[in-house]
Formats: sequence, structure tokens, C-alpha cells
Amino acid sequence: MQAAQPGLWLRLYVRESLRSGPHALYEALVMLARREGLAGATAFRAMEGFGAHHHLHTTRLVDVSDDLPMIVEFVDSEAAIRRFLGLLDALIPHGTAVVSPVEIVLDRPERPA
Repeated sequence: MQAAQPGLWLRLYVRESLRSGPHALYEALVMLARREGLAGATAFRAMEGFGAHHHLHTTRLVDVSDDLPMIVEFVDSEAAIRRFLGLLDALIPHGTAVVSPVEIVLDRPERPA
């Protein structure tokens, strides 16, 4: 196992119904991260939540269960995450982004060229 490296953890909160061209926004974000060479990305579908407008999105009510919150996370070096953040304005119409410092412990081969 390699020594811990400083990095950033980017967490985006968006709605499941948001689109980017032919793709769901969360899919487009993961594809963009892969294309940009980020170390990793994961999309999670939440069970319940609300955002700036305080409209509840939940799996408990059938009429609002088709637009659940999505969390998309990315972890990489500070430089890579900051560069990636610069690409998001054109992609995300609204949502929340949170950036936190992390220690990254890599247990994998080097990234492909």
C-alpha cells in the first residue's frame, strides 16, 4: 500500500431528472470525470431529500419518487478536482457542490496513459 496523499473529495447533489443532452446528468458527470482522467467517481441514488426549494423528494410517496436526489462523488488530487470544477458550470443548471480535504491511500496500479 502506498503512503497517503493529500487530495480533495468533491460531492455533488443533483436531481435524478436533470439531463445533459441524451444522458441523465449524473451519468454525464461520471462520463466526464472518466474522460478527464479523474481517479474515481461514484453516483448514488438517495432515498429521500430536499434542496433549496424545500420540496421533498422521497421513495415513500409514489407521485414524487421519480425525481430522487442523486449524489455524485469524485476523489482526486486538489489540482485535478479544481480543474474538474471549472468544467461543471456548463453542465449543471443547479445543485450543490461540497469540497472536502481527504487523504488518499492508493492500492492500485498507476493510471493508464
